[in-house]
Amino acid sequence: MKKLRIKNGHPYPLGASLKEDGSINFSMVNNTNEECGIILYRKGVEQKERILFDKKYRVGNIFCALIEGLDSARYEYNFFVGEKVLVDTYAKCIVGNEKWRGGELGRPFLRGSFYHAAFDWQGTMRPCIPYNESIMYCLNVRGFTRHSSSKVKNKGTFAGIIEKIPYLNELGINAIELMPAYEFEECEWENAESIAMTHTIEYQVEHIDAKIEDGGEPARAKRLNCWGYKEAFYFVPKASFSAGNDVVSEFKCMVRELHKNGIEVIMQFYFPASVKQGYILEILKHWVLEYHIDGFHLKGERVPVTLIATEPLFADTKIMCEDFNLQEIYHDSEYAHCKNLAYYRDEFMYDMRRYLKGDYAMLKSFQYHMRSYHNKCGIIHFMANYYGFTLADLVSYETKHNEANGENNADGTEQNYSWNCGVEGPSRKKAINRLRHTQIKNAISFLFMAQGTPLLMAGDEFGNSQNGNNNCYCQDNETGWVDWRGLTKNADIYEYVKTIIAFRRAHPMTHLDAPMSMLDCYGHGYPDLSYHSEEAWKVQLNDNIRHIGIMYCGHGSDGQSADYIYIASNMHWNSHRFALPSIANYEWVKAFETTENMLVTDYEKNTGYIDISPRSVTVLIGKRLPEPAPAKKSPKRAAVKKAVRKQKQENQTQNQADCEKDKQE
Repeated sequence: MKKLRIKNGHPYPLGASLKEDGSINFSMVNNTNEECGIILYRKGVEQKERILFDKKYRVGNIFCALIEGLDSARYEYNFFVGEKVLVDTYAKCIVGNEKWRGGELGRPFLRGSFYHAAFDWQGTMRPCIPYNESIMYCLNVRGFTRHSSSKVKNKGTFAGIIEKIPYLNELGINAIELMPAYEFEECEWENAESIAMTHTIEYQVEHIDAKIEDGGEPARAKRLNCWGYKEAFYFVPKASFSAGNDVVSEFKCMVRELHKNGIEVIMQFYFPASVKQGYILEILKHWVLEYHIDGFHLKGERVPVTLIATEPLFADTKIMCEDFNLQEIYHDSEYAHCKNLAYYRDEFMYDMRRYLKGDYAMLKSFQYHMRSYHNKCGIIHFMANYYGFTLADLVSYETKHNEANGENNADGTEQNYSWNCGVEGPSRKKAINRLRHTQIKNAISFLFMAQGTPLLMAGDEFGNSQNGNNNCYCQDNETGWVDWRGLTKNADIYEYVKTIIAFRRAHPMTHLDAPMSMLDCYGHGYPDLSYHSEEAWKVQLNDNIRHIGIMYCGHGSDGQSADYIYIASNMHWNSHRFALPSIANYEWVKAFETTENMLVTDYEKNTGYIDISPRSVTVLIGKRLPEPAPAKKSPKRAAVKKAVRKQKQENQTQNQADCEKDKQE
């Protein structure tokens, strides 16, 4: 290595930063009194050089140096403190974990690297879709397309998601939520531990002058973590999720192509309590500025939600988490010009699951969730997520079956609120399978007919199953992957989901950006929200009642004409007859239904009713009646009218003549 010139550097940004003149600024945190510095690794050569940070390079607990003459294309680096080698968690590129390490392989040796290539965003802009218009879709990057049935070339990668964009468009999705897609170690090791430090991870303990390769017995994986909810290298996409050698460009290409198709990219971030709050803010800024990310779903114990929510850079970036301190974020009557915050909670899922299976005293909760709205926050709704049962398993299993995880079935939630429709697991009985399909469609109906933002878990749209495993974090196999054969096997479910998403997007009353008032606020003669049952305009909400009719009335897609929607929901095991409210000059017609139900209309009285089968949903819309044609006049009647008019004219003429004669006399 040629002689390097080392100067005082800048404490921020932390990590390694390339300057326009080719120099590199290195900055690291050291909270100890031990010596610290940089280890440089020559690519492809067992050679490394140690550069010690002198105390003159210290600012507070930050050591920083500007190095000139270092060819960043030929070198990689780590930091060291004393005898410990540390991977820079601010590194914009991590090398050493490019292969998905699903087997009993030795532990990889990670280093920080430098990213050089410029990226052409081709003028794409972030879609900035309001919450009330969003249709979200949650997926695991590897599991989404890893199965052979996905029919993509680049399975389990960011490029594989690009190949599935036409599918997402066909389904009607305009936002995807990625489970952890930043660099994490999927293997958890028996004889080596990752130790969290302030801004670096003590990844591999070795003497700073030792050879790169390990000596002795290699570490062995005791468990595979496919999901990545653990401390990680948060500044860079996961290299093993890349089809090529340049994960940074591939991830950016994915975001660009999704944006071209009007689809937002939301990223999940999990931060354990050991991660510093200031570090979290820097991570999120990096993903917005460098990768054009549209939003974040924040998970963890000490996430600085208020700090993030009040960051000006994120004013039009979606921030979703379980709770916010809105009094700290918005003072008095202050509102955001763009509603970018959203509650992401389990309440909808658990209450709707209980209503779905017919639990006692759940109708009021169902009624509440169908209309729930918040003035300052969006509300994310889902019937299934990565934790817990898929929709298909929700109606096929009474209890979880996580034995394959190796934890004696003790892992995973016990609160599934599931019903197996009479048989545990797969069944050959047509009646059982028919009921299960109907129940899945019922759940989909609740999700997309409710106000708020619907989120669909990947594969639920065609009945994907995990064989009763409700915690597939370690199942890097066909159990944990999306099985795309369901598109054929359960085609009726897929078509139903497409139909209801298209219906939701076509009818503004199903996704309002304002609370319903139960008053005639649109001027069509009916309240925007009303409830019905066996009698129109009367609803029963007793604890033993499991059926209800919900009517929306408002403007249609043109913003002027009336739009009437009636949702008949019956989760009782007996059928019920709903009396339909009469709407002037309109008739009720079926839009879609989860099973066949009879609609009867009395056109003379402009009334009707619908018989709703047990455990089913039917959605009706108001169709305008044609204008009555003018009655045709009979020839005889027309002749009489003509004679009357002629007689009137003759009488009028005679009267005028008589008047003139009287004047002359």
